[in-house]
Amino acid sequence: MGANGDLIWLLGGLFGVLLAASAVGEGLRRAKGRNNPVVENLIDRVNAWWVMVVVMGGALIFGRTGVVVLFGLCSFAALREFVTLTDTRRADHWALMAAFFVVLPVQYVLVWHDWVGMYSVLIPVYAFLMLPILTALRGETDRFLARVAELQWALMICVFCVSHVAALLSLDIPGFEGRNVLLIAFLVVVVQGSDVAQYVWGKLLGKTKIAPKLSPSKTVEGFVGGALTAVLIGAALSWLTPFTPLQAGGMALVIVLMGFFGGLVMSAIKRDRGVKDWGHLIAGHGGFIDRLDSVIFSAPIFFHLTRWYWSLT
Repeated sequence: MGANGDLIWLLGGLFGVLLAASAVGEGLRRAKGRNNPVVENLIDRVNAWWVMVVVMGGALIFGRTGVVVLFGLCSFAALREFVTLTDTRRADHWALMAAFFVVLPVQYVLVWHDWVGMYSVLIPVYAFLMLPILTALRGETDRFLARVAELQWALMICVFCVSHVAALLSLDIPGFEGRNVLLIAFLVVVVQGSDVAQYVWGKLLGKTKIAPKLSPSKTVEGFVGGALTAVLIGAALSWLTPFTPLQAGGMALVIVLMGFFGGLVMSAIKRDRGVKDWGHLIAGHGGFIDRLDSVIFSAPIFFHLTRWYWSLT
């Protein structure tokens, strides 16, 4: 079976899960009424999941172009959300224009052309050196270091890290030719499956707070239950990957750990900025960064582990 056939089977399974979740949500609404905040939050999340699965599934079916365009747009939206929470000045406008309309599109063009050597260094080398130069040329020195660092960090997490999801398409894995899009499906399903499982296990068993000042809802019980669930999901989805079930489970564990720590880091930034969510575009889920926070840290690590141990490039 080809990559599209496997992908259709996976999407069919996800649609089945969402149908069941929608039915459960509607049943709870009828039993507990429309004013129950927990039930309404659950329904909002399920509805948002429908939209995200349909959009992601469409992009994956369209292959390289669909994936690059989708994650390029996600990076643009995430970068916009991040920048709105930073202390920018008029003197930063040149650097902001360069970040949005030069660095971001060039990064994704390089990813589309499989130029690994260049998209791996464009932002952490060239953009990191160019942005402070553009800012310095404007002559505004007040909070110069903080302003430059905020924009550099925004590019790093919203563009560089996220672009590594699409970059999975550039890996040359023997015996896996033409199926790289399934690696993206594996990464996204494991990340989001872990988030959902942590939420459910946390609601059912959660008592011990992990980092109450950063994310009060995260508990040890929820994290352990979600991580174990995600490892099982990863092992069960090994047929999507070049990994054995044991290797897929191990990769899922790495993805979960990096996603969890990424979520904590992004929560720390939100607390520093005094906001609960990065945005309000997605009902029940906040903004784009709120949905991407687990992917931000896990995508580059997953990409490089796969490249080092399975890819020829």
